[in-house]
Amino acid sequence: MDEMTPSSEKGSHDPRLFGMDAAKGRWVFVILGLAINLCLGSIYSWSVFRKPLEGLLAAGATESLIPFIIFLATFALLMPFAGGPLDRYGPKKMTILGGILVGTGWILGSFATSMEMLSLTYGIIGGAGVGIAYNCPIGVVGRWFPDRRGLAVGATVLGFGLSPFITAPLAAALISASGPLVALRYLGIVFLFLIVLLALPLAFPPEGWTPAGWAPPGGAAAHGSDLNRGEMVRTGRFWGLWLCYTIGTLAGLMAIGISSSVGQEVFALNAGTAAALTGVFAIFNGAGRPLFGHLVDTIGARSTAVLSFVVIFAAASLLGYAAAPGATLIYFAGFSALWLCLGGWLAIAPAATAELFGTRNYGPNYGLIFTAYGAGAVIGNLLAGSMRDIMGSYVAVFYPVAALAVAGAVIACIMIKTPETSRTTE
Repeated sequence: MDEMTPSSEKGSHDPRLFGMDAAKGRWVFVILGLAINLCLGSIYSWSVFRKPLEGLLAAGATESLIPFIIFLATFALLMPFAGGPLDRYGPKKMTILGGILVGTGWILGSFATSMEMLSLTYGIIGGAGVGIAYNCPIGVVGRWFPDRRGLAVGATVLGFGLSPFITAPLAAALISASGPLVALRYLGIVFLFLIVLLALPLAFPPEGWTPAGWAPPGGAAAHGSDLNRGEMVRTGRFWGLWLCYTIGTLAGLMAIGISSSVGQEVFALNAGTAAALTGVFAIFNGAGRPLFGHLVDTIGARSTAVLSFVVIFAAASLLGYAAAPGATLIYFAGFSALWLCLGGWLAIAPAATAELFGTRNYGPNYGLIFTAYGAGAVIGNLLAGSMRDIMGSYVAVFYPVAALAVAGAVIACIMIKTPETSRTTE
Protein backbone atom coordinates (compact mmCIF):
# COMPACT_ATOMS: atom_id res chain seq x y z
CA MET A 1 0.00 0.00 0.00
CA ASP A 2 3.03 2.25 0.05
CA GLU A 3 2.28 3.42 -3.49
CA MET A 4 -0.87 5.12 -2.28
CA THR A 5 0.56 6.95 0.73
CA PRO A 6 -0.88 10.49 0.68
CA SER A 7 1.43 13.01 -0.90
CA SER A 8 1.54 15.07 2.28
CA GLU A 9 3.33 12.14 3.89
CA LYS A 10 5.58 11.41 0.93
CA GLY A 11 6.42 14.99 0.05
CA SER A 12 4.90 14.77 -3.46
CA HIS A 13 1.83 16.66 -4.63
CA ASP A 14 0.89 14.02 -7.21
CA PRO A 15 0.97 10.49 -5.75
CA ARG A 16 1.60 7.39 -7.81
CA LEU A 17 -1.09 4.73 -7.81
CA PHE A 18 -0.49 1.10 -8.66
CA GLY A 19 2.83 1.98 -10.31
CA MET A 20 1.24 4.68 -12.53
CA ASP A 21 0.74 8.41 -12.31
CA ALA A 22 -2.44 9.31 -10.45
CA ALA A 23 -4.37 10.38 -13.56
CA LYS A 24 -4.17 6.81 -14.90
CA GLY A 25 -3.94 4.83 -11.67
CA ARG A 26 -7.13 6.31 -10.24
CA TRP A 27 -9.15 4.29 -12.78
CA VAL A 28 -8.21 1.18 -10.84
CA PHE A 29 -10.47 2.45 -8.06
CA VAL A 30 -13.38 2.50 -10.53
CA ILE A 31 -12.69 -1.14 -11.42
CA LEU A 32 -12.43 -2.13 -7.76
CA GLY A 33 -15.64 -0.27 -6.93
CA LEU A 34 -17.48 -1.89 -9.82
CA ALA A 35 -16.38 -5.35 -8.64
CA ILE A 36 -17.42 -4.63 -5.04
CA ASN A 37 -20.82 -3.47 -6.28
CA LEU A 38 -21.26 -6.68 -8.28
CA CYS A 39 -21.20 -8.45 -4.90
CA LEU A 40 -23.35 -5.90 -3.07
CA GLY A 41 -25.94 -5.76 -5.87
CA SER A 42 -26.82 -9.42 -5.43
CA ILE A 43 -29.89 -8.16 -3.54
CA TYR A 44 -31.49 -7.70 -6.97
CA SER A 45 -31.25 -11.49 -7.46
CA TRP A 46 -33.58 -12.22 -4.54
CA SER A 47 -36.38 -13.25 -6.91
CA VAL A 48 -34.35 -16.34 -7.81
CA PHE A 49 -34.62 -17.53 -4.21
CA ARG A 50 -38.30 -16.69 -3.64
CA LYS A 51 -40.09 -19.69 -5.15
CA PRO A 52 -37.64 -22.30 -3.79
CA LEU A 53 -37.80 -20.74 -0.32
CA GLU A 54 -41.60 -20.55 -0.42
CA GLY A 55 -41.73 -24.29 -1.00
CA LEU A 56 -39.04 -25.11 1.54
CA LEU A 57 -40.30 -22.85 4.32
CA ALA A 58 -44.03 -23.09 3.54
CA ALA A 59 -44.28 -19.35 2.97
CA GLY A 60 -46.61 -17.27 0.85
CA ALA A 61 -45.65 -14.88 -1.94
CA THR A 62 -46.01 -11.77 0.20
CA GLU A 63 -44.10 -13.35 3.07
CA SER A 64 -41.19 -14.21 0.78
CA LEU A 65 -40.82 -10.51 -0.07
CA ILE A 66 -40.28 -9.48 3.56
CA PRO A 67 -36.52 -10.29 3.72
CA PHE A 68 -36.05 -8.32 0.48
CA ILE A 69 -37.93 -5.26 1.78
CA ILE A 70 -36.13 -5.37 5.13
CA PHE A 71 -32.78 -5.70 3.36
CA LEU A 72 -33.45 -2.57 1.26
CA ALA A 73 -34.79 -0.62 4.23
CA THR A 74 -31.81 -1.53 6.43
CA PHE A 75 -29.45 -0.70 3.58
CA ALA A 76 -30.95 2.78 3.22
CA LEU A 77 -31.24 3.49 6.95
CA LEU A 78 -27.59 2.58 7.65
CA MET A 79 -26.22 4.90 4.98
CA PRO A 80 -26.53 8.14 7.04
CA PHE A 81 -24.71 6.56 9.99
CA ALA A 82 -21.95 5.09 7.81
CA GLY A 83 -20.92 8.42 6.31
CA GLY A 84 -19.18 9.82 9.40
CA PRO A 85 -17.16 6.65 10.15
CA LEU A 86 -16.17 6.49 6.47
CA ASP A 87 -14.43 9.85 6.76
CA ARG A 88 -13.02 8.97 10.18
CA TYR A 89 -11.71 5.43 9.60
CA GLY A 90 -11.24 5.43 5.86
CA PRO A 91 -12.75 3.39 3.02
CA LYS A 92 -10.64 0.26 3.46
CA LYS A 93 -11.69 -0.47 7.03
CA MET A 94 -15.33 0.40 6.44
CA THR A 95 -15.58 -1.72 3.30
CA ILE A 96 -14.00 -4.67 5.10
CA LEU A 97 -16.51 -4.30 7.93
CA GLY A 98 -19.37 -4.11 5.45
CA GLY A 99 -18.09 -7.13 3.54
CA ILE A 100 -17.86 -9.20 6.71
CA LEU A 101 -21.46 -8.31 7.61
CA VAL A 102 -22.71 -9.03 4.08
CA GLY A 103 -21.09 -12.46 4.06
CA THR A 104 -22.20 -13.20 7.63
CA GLY A 105 -25.80 -12.26 6.84
CA TRP A 106 -25.93 -14.62 3.86
CA ILE A 107 -24.18 -17.43 5.76
CA LEU A 108 -26.42 -17.16 8.83
CA GLY A 109 -29.41 -16.97 6.52
CA SER A 110 -28.53 -20.42 5.23
CA PHE A 111 -29.46 -21.85 8.64
CA ALA A 112 -32.89 -20.15 8.71
CA THR A 113 -36.00 -22.23 9.36
CA SER A 114 -38.48 -19.41 8.64
CA MET A 115 -38.83 -16.17 6.72
CA GLU A 116 -38.62 -14.34 10.04
CA MET A 117 -35.14 -15.77 10.62
CA LEU A 118 -34.15 -14.83 7.06
CA SER A 119 -35.36 -11.30 7.71
CA LEU A 120 -33.14 -11.05 10.79
CA THR A 121 -30.05 -12.59 9.21
CA TYR A 122 -30.08 -11.92 5.48
CA GLY A 123 -32.33 -8.87 5.78
CA ILE A 124 -30.90 -6.95 8.74
CA ILE A 125 -27.29 -8.19 8.96
CA GLY A 126 -26.76 -8.45 5.21
CA GLY A 127 -28.58 -5.18 4.57
CA ALA A 128 -26.48 -3.43 7.22
CA GLY A 129 -23.34 -4.68 5.51
CA VAL A 130 -24.41 -3.21 2.18
CA GLY A 131 -25.41 0.03 3.93
CA ILE A 132 -21.90 0.32 5.37
CA ALA A 133 -19.94 -0.74 2.28
CA TYR A 134 -21.95 0.80 -0.56
CA ASN A 135 -20.83 4.40 -0.13
CA CYS A 136 -17.14 3.55 0.33
CA PRO A 137 -16.06 3.01 -3.30
CA ILE A 138 -18.36 5.86 -4.36
CA GLY A 139 -16.63 8.18 -1.89
CA VAL A 140 -13.19 7.08 -3.07
CA VAL A 141 -13.98 7.55 -6.75
CA GLY A 142 -15.80 10.84 -6.16
CA ARG A 143 -12.69 12.33 -4.55
CA TRP A 144 -10.24 10.96 -7.11
CA PHE A 145 -12.36 12.24 -10.03
CA PRO A 146 -13.40 15.85 -9.35
CA ASP A 147 -13.04 16.48 -13.09
CA ARG A 148 -15.17 13.51 -14.28
CA ARG A 149 -17.12 12.67 -11.15
CA GLY A 150 -20.44 11.78 -12.76
CA LEU A 151 -18.94 9.38 -15.28
CA ALA A 152 -16.59 7.75 -12.77
CA VAL A 153 -19.25 7.33 -10.06
CA GLY A 154 -21.71 6.04 -12.65
CA ALA A 155 -19.20 3.43 -13.82
CA THR A 156 -18.51 2.43 -10.20
CA VAL A 157 -22.16 1.79 -9.32
CA LEU A 158 -22.70 0.10 -12.69
CA GLY A 159 -21.78 -3.15 -10.94
CA PHE A 160 -24.75 -2.89 -8.57
CA GLY A 161 -27.23 -2.80 -11.43
CA LEU A 162 -25.49 -5.48 -13.50
CA SER A 163 -25.04 -7.85 -10.57
CA PRO A 164 -28.08 -10.02 -11.43
CA PHE A 165 -26.45 -11.02 -14.71
CA ILE A 166 -23.77 -12.83 -12.74
CA THR A 167 -25.31 -13.57 -9.35
CA ALA A 168 -28.78 -14.66 -10.54
CA PRO A 169 -27.57 -17.44 -12.88
CA LEU A 170 -24.98 -18.49 -10.31
CA ALA A 171 -27.60 -18.61 -7.58
CA ALA A 172 -29.99 -20.52 -9.82
CA ALA A 173 -27.33 -23.13 -10.58
CA LEU A 174 -26.47 -23.52 -6.89
CA ILE A 175 -30.15 -23.78 -5.95
CA SER A 176 -30.70 -26.44 -8.58
CA ALA A 177 -27.72 -28.42 -7.32
CA SER A 178 -27.99 -27.99 -3.55
CA GLY A 179 -31.13 -26.06 -2.61
CA PRO A 180 -31.70 -22.39 -1.68
CA LEU A 181 -30.19 -22.47 1.82
CA VAL A 182 -26.92 -24.06 0.74
CA ALA A 183 -26.79 -21.56 -2.13
CA LEU A 184 -27.07 -18.71 0.40
CA ARG A 185 -24.16 -20.19 2.36
CA TYR A 186 -21.85 -20.63 -0.62
CA LEU A 187 -22.57 -17.17 -1.97
CA GLY A 188 -22.07 -15.63 1.46
CA ILE A 189 -18.61 -17.17 1.71
CA VAL A 190 -17.70 -15.93 -1.77
CA PHE A 191 -18.96 -12.40 -1.10
CA LEU A 192 -17.15 -12.14 2.23
CA PHE A 193 -13.84 -13.18 0.67
CA LEU A 194 -14.14 -11.02 -2.45
CA ILE A 195 -15.31 -7.81 -0.77
CA VAL A 196 -12.56 -7.96 1.86
CA LEU A 197 -9.91 -8.65 -0.78
CA LEU A 198 -11.12 -5.88 -3.10
CA ALA A 199 -11.26 -3.40 -0.21
CA LEU A 200 -7.56 -3.61 0.61
CA PRO A 201 -6.33 -1.05 -1.97
CA LEU A 202 -9.06 1.55 -1.33
CA ALA A 203 -7.76 4.97 -0.23
CA PHE A 204 -8.76 8.62 -0.43
CA PRO A 205 -6.49 11.07 -2.29
CA PRO A 206 -4.28 13.47 -0.33
CA GLU A 207 -6.00 16.56 1.03
CA GLY A 208 -6.37 19.16 -1.70
CA TRP A 209 -5.30 16.88 -4.54
CA THR A 210 -6.64 17.69 -7.99
CA PRO A 211 -5.75 16.29 -11.43
CA ALA A 212 -2.89 18.13 -13.11
CA GLY A 213 -4.09 21.08 -15.19
CA TRP A 214 -7.65 20.98 -13.83
CA ALA A 215 -9.36 23.77 -11.89
CA PRO A 216 -12.77 23.42 -10.25
CA PRO A 217 -15.67 25.01 -12.17
CA GLY A 218 -18.35 27.09 -10.47
CA GLY A 219 -20.06 25.05 -7.76
CA ALA A 220 -20.00 24.25 -4.09
CA ALA A 221 -16.32 23.54 -3.78
CA ALA A 222 -15.31 26.43 -5.98
CA HIS A 223 -17.13 28.92 -3.77
CA GLY A 224 -15.76 27.60 -0.51
CA SER A 225 -19.15 26.22 0.50
CA ASP A 226 -18.37 22.64 1.48
CA LEU A 227 -21.32 22.08 3.79
CA ASN A 228 -21.60 19.72 6.71
CA ARG A 229 -24.77 17.72 7.26
CA GLY A 230 -26.40 20.27 9.55
CA GLU A 231 -25.73 23.11 7.13
CA MET A 232 -26.86 21.02 4.17
CA VAL A 233 -30.32 20.21 5.56
CA ARG A 234 -31.03 23.92 6.02
CA THR A 235 -30.80 24.52 2.28
CA GLY A 236 -33.67 24.24 -0.16
CA ARG A 237 -31.49 22.36 -2.63
CA PHE A 238 -31.07 19.49 -0.15
CA TRP A 239 -34.82 19.00 0.12
CA GLY A 240 -35.20 19.38 -3.62
CA LEU A 241 -32.61 16.69 -4.28
CA TRP A 242 -34.06 14.40 -1.58
CA LEU A 243 -37.59 14.65 -2.99
CA CYS A 244 -36.41 14.14 -6.56
CA TYR A 245 -34.32 11.13 -5.51
CA THR A 246 -37.36 9.65 -3.74
CA ILE A 247 -39.54 10.04 -6.83
CA GLY A 248 -36.87 8.70 -9.19
CA THR A 249 -36.17 5.60 -7.12
CA LEU A 250 -39.88 5.11 -6.34
CA ALA A 251 -40.59 4.68 -10.05
CA GLY A 252 -37.61 2.41 -10.65
CA LEU A 253 -37.89 0.17 -7.59
CA MET A 254 -41.62 -0.19 -8.24
CA ALA A 255 -40.74 -1.33 -11.76
CA ILE A 256 -38.24 -3.88 -10.47
CA GLY A 257 -40.80 -5.31 -8.07
CA ILE A 258 -43.59 -5.76 -10.62
CA SER A 259 -41.86 -6.26 -13.99
CA SER A 260 -42.45 -9.99 -14.25
CA SER A 261 -45.98 -9.84 -12.82
CA VAL A 262 -47.04 -7.06 -15.20
CA GLY A 263 -45.56 -8.95 -18.13
CA GLN A 264 -47.65 -12.00 -17.33
CA GLU A 265 -50.86 -10.42 -15.99
CA VAL A 266 -51.20 -7.41 -18.28
CA PHE A 267 -49.27 -8.26 -21.45
CA ALA A 268 -50.05 -12.01 -21.44
CA LEU A 269 -46.41 -13.10 -21.65
CA ASN A 270 -45.45 -16.55 -20.45
CA ALA A 271 -43.32 -16.79 -17.32
CA GLY A 272 -40.14 -17.65 -19.23
CA THR A 273 -40.41 -14.66 -21.57
CA ALA A 274 -41.21 -12.28 -18.72
CA ALA A 275 -38.21 -13.54 -16.75
CA ALA A 276 -35.91 -13.24 -19.78
CA LEU A 277 -37.03 -9.67 -20.47
CA THR A 278 -36.57 -8.77 -16.81
CA GLY A 279 -32.96 -9.88 -17.21
CA VAL A 280 -32.62 -7.59 -20.22
CA PHE A 281 -34.04 -4.68 -18.21
CA ALA A 282 -31.07 -5.04 -15.86
CA ILE A 283 -28.82 -3.99 -18.74
CA PHE A 284 -30.69 -0.70 -18.90
CA ASN A 285 -30.46 -0.36 -15.11
CA GLY A 286 -26.69 -0.74 -15.31
CA ALA A 287 -26.27 1.46 -18.40
CA GLY A 288 -28.24 4.29 -16.81
CA ARG A 289 -25.51 4.87 -14.24
CA PRO A 290 -22.59 5.93 -16.46
CA LEU A 291 -24.99 7.52 -18.98
CA PHE A 292 -26.72 9.83 -16.51
CA GLY A 293 -23.48 10.33 -14.59
CA HIS A 294 -21.90 11.65 -17.78
CA LEU A 295 -24.90 13.92 -18.30
CA VAL A 296 -24.40 15.42 -14.83
CA ASP A 297 -20.82 16.22 -15.83
CA THR A 298 -22.02 17.73 -19.11
CA ILE A 299 -25.25 19.61 -18.38
CA GLY A 300 -25.39 19.68 -14.58
CA ALA A 301 -27.50 17.99 -11.92
CA ARG A 302 -30.70 19.99 -12.34
CA SER A 303 -30.98 19.54 -16.12
CA THR A 304 -30.16 15.83 -15.82
CA ALA A 305 -32.82 15.38 -13.14
CA VAL A 306 -35.44 17.08 -15.31
CA LEU A 307 -34.47 14.90 -18.28
CA SER A 308 -34.89 11.75 -16.18
CA PHE A 309 -38.39 12.80 -15.15
CA VAL A 310 -39.33 13.45 -18.76
CA VAL A 311 -38.30 9.86 -19.56
CA ILE A 312 -40.18 8.49 -16.53
CA PHE A 313 -43.32 10.45 -17.49
CA ALA A 314 -43.17 9.17 -21.06
CA ALA A 315 -42.64 5.56 -19.94
CA ALA A 316 -45.39 5.60 -17.30
CA SER A 317 -47.82 7.28 -19.70
CA LEU A 318 -47.06 4.73 -22.40
CA LEU A 319 -47.60 1.82 -20.02
CA GLY A 320 -50.77 3.35 -18.61
CA TYR A 321 -52.47 4.15 -21.90
CA ALA A 322 -51.18 1.42 -24.25
CA ALA A 323 -50.87 -1.67 -22.04
CA ALA A 324 -52.68 -4.63 -23.64
CA PRO A 325 -52.21 -8.36 -24.13
CA GLY A 326 -49.63 -8.98 -26.82
CA ALA A 327 -48.23 -5.43 -26.80
CA THR A 328 -44.75 -6.73 -26.00
CA LEU A 329 -42.95 -3.78 -27.58
CA ILE A 330 -44.84 -1.37 -25.29
CA TYR A 331 -43.92 -3.49 -22.30
CA PHE A 332 -40.26 -3.64 -23.30
CA ALA A 333 -39.96 0.08 -24.06
CA GLY A 334 -41.76 1.25 -20.92
CA PHE A 335 -39.96 -0.95 -18.41
CA SER A 336 -36.57 -0.49 -20.08
CA ALA A 337 -36.96 3.27 -19.60
CA LEU A 338 -38.01 2.93 -15.94
CA TRP A 339 -35.10 0.62 -15.14
CA LEU A 340 -32.76 2.98 -17.03
CA CYS A 341 -33.84 5.93 -14.91
CA LEU A 342 -33.46 3.98 -11.67
CA GLY A 343 -29.84 3.35 -12.60
CA GLY A 344 -29.62 6.98 -13.63
CA TRP A 345 -30.70 8.26 -10.22
CA LEU A 346 -28.10 6.09 -8.51
CA ALA A 347 -25.53 8.16 -10.42
CA ILE A 348 -27.32 11.53 -10.45
CA ALA A 349 -27.77 11.71 -6.67
CA PRO A 350 -24.17 11.03 -5.57
CA ALA A 351 -22.73 13.28 -8.28
CA ALA A 352 -25.26 16.00 -7.45
CA THR A 353 -24.41 15.75 -3.75
CA ALA A 354 -20.79 16.60 -4.51
CA GLU A 355 -21.78 19.32 -7.00
CA LEU A 356 -24.24 21.02 -4.67
CA PHE A 357 -22.61 20.55 -1.25
CA GLY A 358 -18.91 19.92 -1.88
CA THR A 359 -16.79 16.85 -1.17
CA ARG A 360 -15.28 17.56 2.26
CA ASN A 361 -18.28 16.03 4.05
CA TYR A 362 -19.44 13.87 1.18
CA GLY A 363 -19.74 10.62 3.19
CA PRO A 364 -22.24 11.79 5.82
CA ASN A 365 -24.02 14.09 3.36
CA TYR A 366 -24.74 11.45 0.74
CA GLY A 367 -25.59 8.96 3.47
CA LEU A 368 -28.45 11.20 4.55
CA ILE A 369 -29.59 11.87 1.01
CA PHE A 370 -29.60 8.13 0.32
CA THR A 371 -32.47 7.66 2.78
CA ALA A 372 -34.59 8.78 -0.18
CA TYR A 373 -33.79 5.40 -1.78
CA GLY A 374 -35.36 3.62 1.18
CA ALA A 375 -38.39 5.91 1.07
CA GLY A 376 -38.78 5.25 -2.65
CA ALA A 377 -38.48 1.49 -2.15
CA VAL A 378 -41.22 1.38 0.49
CA ILE A 379 -43.59 3.89 -1.13
CA GLY A 380 -43.18 2.48 -4.65
CA ASN A 381 -43.86 -1.12 -3.71
CA LEU A 382 -46.75 -0.25 -1.38
CA LEU A 383 -48.25 1.95 -4.08
CA ALA A 384 -48.02 -0.82 -6.68
CA GLY A 385 -49.53 -3.42 -4.36
CA SER A 386 -52.32 -1.13 -3.21
CA MET A 387 -53.30 -0.13 -6.74
CA ARG A 388 -53.32 -3.78 -7.77
CA ASP A 389 -55.59 -4.68 -4.86
CA ILE A 390 -57.93 -1.70 -5.24
CA MET A 391 -58.16 -1.41 -9.01
CA GLY A 392 -57.58 -5.04 -9.93
CA SER A 393 -54.64 -4.31 -12.27
CA TYR A 394 -51.07 -3.06 -12.03
CA VAL A 395 -51.81 -0.67 -14.92
CA ALA A 396 -53.42 1.74 -12.44
CA VAL A 397 -50.08 2.44 -10.75
CA PHE A 398 -48.60 4.10 -13.83
CA TYR A 399 -50.92 7.11 -13.63
CA PRO A 400 -49.71 8.33 -10.20
CA VAL A 401 -46.13 7.58 -11.27
CA ALA A 402 -46.57 9.83 -14.32
CA ALA A 403 -48.01 12.57 -12.10
CA LEU A 404 -45.12 12.24 -9.66
CA ALA A 405 -42.67 12.58 -12.56
CA VAL A 406 -44.23 15.93 -13.44
CA ALA A 407 -43.94 17.00 -9.80
CA GLY A 408 -40.31 15.86 -9.77
CA ALA A 409 -39.46 17.96 -12.81
CA VAL A 410 -41.05 21.03 -11.21
CA ILE A 411 -39.23 20.44 -7.92
CA ALA A 412 -35.91 20.02 -9.75
CA CYS A 413 -36.39 23.28 -11.67
CA ILE A 414 -37.28 25.26 -8.57
CA MET A 415 -35.17 23.72 -5.80
CA ILE A 416 -32.03 22.08 -7.23
CA LYS A 417 -29.79 25.11 -7.57
CA THR A 418 -26.02 25.37 -7.51
CA PRO A 419 -24.71 27.58 -4.69
CA GLU A 420 -23.91 30.56 -6.94
CA THR A 421 -27.38 30.36 -8.51
CA SER A 422 -28.94 30.33 -5.05
CA ARG A 423 -27.04 33.45 -4.07
CA THR A 424 -28.18 35.39 -7.14
CA THR A 425 -31.85 34.47 -6.68
CA GLU A 426 -32.24 34.58 -2.91
